[in-house]
Amino acid sequence: MRLTKITGVVLAVGISTCLFTNCSSGAKEKSSEKGAKSTDTTAVVEEEVNLRTPVDTAKYNQLIKANANGDTTGKWPVKNQPIPLDGAILPFKRIVCYYGNLYSKKMGALGEYEPKTMLSMLDKEVARWNKADPSTPVQPALHYIAVVAAGDPGKDGKYRNRMPFKHIDSVLNIAKMRKNMIVFLDIQVALSTIQTELPLLEKYLAMPNVHLGIDPEFSMKGGVLPGKKIGTYDASEINYVSGYLADLVKKHNLPPKVFVVHRFTKKMVTNSQNIKLRPEVQVVMHMDGWGEPDLKLGTYRHFIYSEPVQFTGFKLFYKNDLKKAPNRLMTPEELVKLKPRPIYIQYQ
Repeated sequence: MRLTKITGVVLAVGISTCLFTNCSSGAKEKSSEKGAKSTDTTAVVEEEVNLRTPVDTAKYNQLIKANANGDTTGKWPVKNQPIPLDGAILPFKRIVCYYGNLYSKKMGALGEYEPKTMLSMLDKEVARWNKADPSTPVQPALHYIAVVAAGDPGKDGKYRNRMPFKHIDSVLNIAKMRKNMIVFLDIQVALSTIQTELPLLEKYLAMPNVHLGIDPEFSMKGGVLPGKKIGTYDASEINYVSGYLADLVKKHNLPPKVFVVHRFTKKMVTNSQNIKLRPEVQVVMHMDGWGEPDLKLGTYRHFIYSEPVQFTGFKLFYKNDLKKAPNRLMTPEELVKLKPRPIYIQYQ
């Protein structure tokens, strides 16, 4: 983990997750790049239960105000945000998810443990969050890294591996083991671009239970290799993604998509004030840094709280958060005291 200081506060900015040769089993590109055929995805579409519940505008406004948790600076809740379309998850529920990749046991609980064990562990986290904040029911989820930054260039020199469709199908089938569980697909573009990678996942994103995450850490500019420095996305690129998702929502008459953007430094997201909000998409700026509690809280305060977009998230690392004293995992009871309360929680 590398540390930096901003206005006297130490912040966690460690490199997080990728399929570099020293941290994985070395997945190879063998899926969508060559037009690989998917297994039957119709069987894994989550049953559409309560997906299109009409949004109660008064309750929505009440909840986002409550979620600001007494902030008096005027930053939270975000002003003039659109009321989402019917079926919105946030802020009516808090998403609690497990993150990872099926090729590697080092990238998160999703992939480290066999499915039944992993889901049982997630069930316990869900119960802890329901107890800590009974006013916000938990929406369980799996967050799968579908495009992974790599340590080798691959055939096209883009330093990223696209996961086989059969692995995405497997994650969707694992999600079916829990009622109404949702799935996120995450993209680490490396030397590729989000405009290239996103459309390749369209058939999954057209499903009502599949949402999206993007990782600026591995969005490399100027030919710099992933892992050599921390990457970046501009608001214009984030707006491209949300516009793409909004078009899918309208085309397929879907509930709003939840769109997670990982962040733990200022430069990972530039011009955040220009990020466009849409009723079809719910944007989560997710605190992705690891380290001891003070480091994580400083990162949240400086790069999530201070640059409001719409909703916030917070990541907990079962291993990396314990590397340095005080080596403990932050608790749901602590995190619900934050301003604003994170509405998306990810465990790795």
